[in-house]
Amino acid sequence: MPGSAEQPREPAGRDGAGEPEPDGLRVTVADRGPDRIVSVAGELDHDSAELLCSALASPAPADGIERIVVDLAGLRFCDSTGLNVLLRARLDARAAGLRLELAGPVPSVARLFAITGADGVLRVHADLGTALAASGESPEGPAAPPGPR
Repeated sequence: MPGSAEQPREPAGRDGAGEPEPDGLRVTVADRGPDRIVSVAGELDHDSAELLCSALASPAPADGIERIVVDLAGLRFCDSTGLNVLLRARLDARAAGLRLELAGPVPSVARLFAITGADGVLRVHADLGTALAASGESPEGPAAPPGPR
């Protein structure tokens, strides 16, 4: 793989081209400085959620990681089980002293976050590049309690 953090991704294809399994989930994890990038592609649902749970389980700041960025650019479907995995991962990361942020959800996934109100709790960036550029920002994003300026 090239050294770039952003790998070109094909948009959610109608025939599953570029995906290892048309109805499956692919999760890759890469550390880049203080960021752990968890890239998710395919369909996140009840049948595939365990794969993402495993990738996000037990975050530890001891290995130099300060933030987990879940790159959703390749995720073409997410149901309530997947949403719950992301919400639970946010709480686990926070308990470990880390931040969990999301990047690049496709419109259908962004809509799920909006209609459930999860976008008010989860910090969502337009794309991975924007997320990585925002590394020095507030640890909790929109869910942070208001503080003095």
